[in-house]
Parts: sequence; C-alpha cells; structure tokens
Amino acid sequence: MQTTMRPLNRFTRESGALMNLSVPIILTQLATQAMGFVDTTMAGQVSAADLAAIALGASLWIPVLLLLRGVIMALTPVVAFHRGARDFDSISIEFFQMVWLALTSSALLIAYLVSAKPILEWIGVASEIIPIASDYAYALAFGVPGIALFYTLNGFCEGMNNTKAPMIISVIGLLVNIPVNYVLIYGKFGFPELGAVGCGWATSLVYWLMSALLYSYIRGHHHFKTIIRFSDVKLRLAEIFNLLKLGLPIGMNIAVCGSIFAVIALLIGRIGAENVAAAQIALNISSMTYVIPMSISFGITIRVGHALGAKDDAGAVERSKIGIVVAAMLSLCSVAMFLLFPDWIIRLYTTDPAVSATAATLLVFTAMYQFSDALQTSANGALRGYKDTKVPMILAIASYWGLALPLGVVLGLTDHIVPAMGEKGFWVGILSGLTFAALLMLLRLRTVIKRRDALLVNGV
Repeated sequence: MQTTMRPLNRFTRESGALMNLSVPIILTQLATQAMGFVDTTMAGQVSAADLAAIALGASLWIPVLLLLRGVIMALTPVVAFHRGARDFDSISIEFFQMVWLALTSSALLIAYLVSAKPILEWIGVASEIIPIASDYAYALAFGVPGIALFYTLNGFCEGMNNTKAPMIISVIGLLVNIPVNYVLIYGKFGFPELGAVGCGWATSLVYWLMSALLYSYIRGHHHFKTIIRFSDVKLRLAEIFNLLKLGLPIGMNIAVCGSIFAVIALLIGRIGAENVAAAQIALNISSMTYVIPMSISFGITIRVGHALGAKDDAGAVERSKIGIVVAAMLSLCSVAMFLLFPDWIIRLYTTDPAVSATAATLLVFTAMYQFSDALQTSANGALRGYKDTKVPMILAIASYWGLALPLGVVLGLTDHIVPAMGEKGFWVGILSGLTFAALLMLLRLRTVIKRRDALLVNGV
C-alpha cells in the first residue's frame, strides 16, 4: 500500500505546486486578452470604421507582439535555473541584459508601427480606414517600451517563483484600461474625442503604469530588491547574444502558432461570410481555452528550470512528466464542455441558425484537438525548462506550416483527395498538425532527457 501511495503523493504535491504557479499566470493571460476585448467592443460603439481600424491595427500588431513576448520569455527559464542554483549574482546580470535586449527590440518595433500607413496602403486597405488604423498603430508605438519592460519584469518574477504579483497588476491594468478608454474614445473631461485611436493611447498608458507598478513591487520586495543591482546594468554583448539565441526561437514558435490561425481565417473568407463567422466563433473559443495549457506550460518551464538549477535531474524529469499529465487531464474539461454544451456556447456569439449549425460542427473538431494541443504545449514548456528552444521551433513550423495548413487547403478548398470540405477541411488539418506536433514534442523531450542522462553518467 505504501509503495502505491508514494507516486500518488508525489503527483499530488507536484501538481499542487504547478497549479499554484500556473493559476495566476492563467488569470494574467485572461486579463491581457480582456484588454483587447474591451478595446474592440468599446471602439465598435463609435463606428464601423473605428472597429475595422482596431482589427487592422491588431493584425499588424499581434504577430510582432507575440515575437517580442517570446524573445523576452527566455528570461524565465534562465532566472529559474539560477534561482535553483542559488546564483543570485547571475540573475541580476541576466535581468539587465534582457532589459537592453527588450529596449533594442522595442526600437525596431516602434519603427515598424510608425510605418503602418505605407504598409496599409501597400496591402490595399480601404482609404477611409487607413488614417484611423495608422494613428492607432502610432499610439501603440508610444507604449512599446512599457510593454517590453513589463514582460521583462514579469519574466523575472516568474523565474523567481512569484506569479501572483504580475497577476494582480494585470487585473489592475484591465480595470484602469476601461475608464481610460472611455475618456479618450469619447472625449470626456476636456480630452479630444479620439475614437479607436484612443484605445491605442489607453493601451500604451496602461502598460507604462503596469511596468511602473511591477517595478515598484520588485524594488520594495524584501528579497528581490537585494538581487537587482544597478551595478550590473553594464552592456554585455555575449550574454545578450545567448539570451537572443534562446529567446528568438521561442518568439518564432509563438508567432508561428498565432499566425497560422489568422491565415486560415483569411482563406476561409474565400468560401463565404457565414463560413467565416462560424470559423471565427470556433477560433475565438479555442484561443480562450488555449490559455490554460499555455499557462501551465509556463509553470512547467519554471518548475523544470528550478530543478535543473539545483542539479536535481530526476526532479526535472518528474516535473516534466507530471506537468504534461496535468495539462492533458485539464484539457478533458474543455473537451467535455465543447461536446456537452455546444449550443449554449455558440449562443453567446450568434443566434443565426446557419452560422450556429456550422460552428457546432467545428466545435466537435475543436474538442478533438484539445488533448493534442495540451500535450504539445506542455511538452514544449518542459523543453524550454531544459533551454531547448531551436529544435521545438523547427518542429512547430513543420507541424503547422508543413502539415496543418497545406492539408487544410487541400481538404478544404480542392477536390484532390475528397470533395472540398470547406471550413471543416481546415479543422481536419489543424487536428492533424497538432497531433503530429504533440508526437514530435514528446519524442524531442525524451531525446533531450536521455542525452542529459548520458552526459551525467559520463561525468560531463
């Protein structure tokens, strides 16, 4: 009896520690997504042009924001490793090098956003929308350094096993964003009426506020304030290069995941308006539920990084396995929700019978890939903990762009294999790509663990 209880006790203890880390991250991600939802709904009340401007600005902004977020995410496993090793001097050095890297990346992103107008003109966007969308992008450019600094400070906190402070500050940011949006969009209290452009300025101001609040928290923390030393602010190109080498594949991986769904939505636009509406409903629901495995993967990265820093390789393997199991088990909740309550979920979006029927079918496919998505995302999180990011990036590109998208196009838009399936063909492609990605990520994790074990046996 005792031998059977020990693994169960270890699972309970580790899953509890993982969820203690991950739940605040889930709430942080939801608060961040809710800011975009608030911008869209409030701008939509002004005019169709303002709503379209938000959508176009987001299409320019989100992919590069994901790339920036991914690059800065490299700080989390690095800090987690040094924390596990009790090497606090290295944490301070790595933190300031990431600040340099974040600010440099911000300069490039600012240059991109202020060039939004010629980009939109080149794409061929309707002329009445371009001024609003380009001004919205210009307003966002002001906040880019604030966003980059917040992500950097957040990465430090996550690596130090503190995910609650960023969560609280993200919720504060969401609550502040709503009244600031109201004031700037509709021109209250003497401010000019800016419409959708006001959303851009509100987002920028809120992220600067969030950065200031998180920095103040760290500087006032009894332990954190002793770790961050401004004597380490000196530029160190070798460390910056190592962080970029680790973070760029993470950013590319995240951007690839996010962009393929945008491309699929555009391709479905060739089928019909009702198909696009149904697909958008399924994609939006899927993106909301994805927050859970994604956040758990961040927690796995932290837990594995701590164990490796403490030279507890057996603990790192155990944390990887338990983390993957926890993510997979939780994904079954999403599966059950999609299969048992599709009508209730879809009614939140539309009452159109044709759109509802198509969306209900797509929800079945969405339920089918929840498990695979949880497996590949959590395995990727464990690989980040092992600081293995380049190969997972290649595997993600192969799965999404090499399999999911081409198969979706063939099945959805052509008669080469079966009669054109429409939007359902793209969902078969997504299911196939995510299942393939899950298999590849799990095999890669197994290879990384075996390779590390072999090095330890040889005393390397």
